[in-house]
Amino acid sequence: QVHLVESGGGLVQAGGSLRLSCAASGLTFSRYGMCWFRQAPGKEREFVASITVWGGSSTYYADSVKGRFTISRDNAKNTVSLQMNNVKPEDTAVYYCAAATRAAYGRSRYEASGMDYWGKGTLVTVSS
Repeated sequence: QVHLVESGGGLVQAGGSLRLSCAASGLTFSRYGMCWFRQAPGKEREFVASITVWGGSSTYYADSVKGRFTISRDNAKNTVSLQMNNVKPEDTAVYYCAAATRAAYGRSRYEASGMDYWGKGTLVTVSS
């Protein structure tokens, strides 16, 4: 059974930093592209960032977070992280990690409907 478990959410002041982590189990992690999505109250779930199986700079970001957020992965530890810097109140949302085989090799934005597995999310609240 596949499990994706996010951690690291919390309350942070605008301009601050937060690091989210996602631990994966029950799947061959190195074969899946990994993504972060977020969902703010009353809004649809939206793409934040993706990383291919190769990791490193093989990433893609939503325009709203480009230059502030960094996605990374550790295939040896089956983890994916999202470093959030210079956060803004509009970053307030529940953040979800997701795994998808279709995201394995392509640097791209992905739709939520295309993900194979989801975590339950972690809440990030940015105060102004």
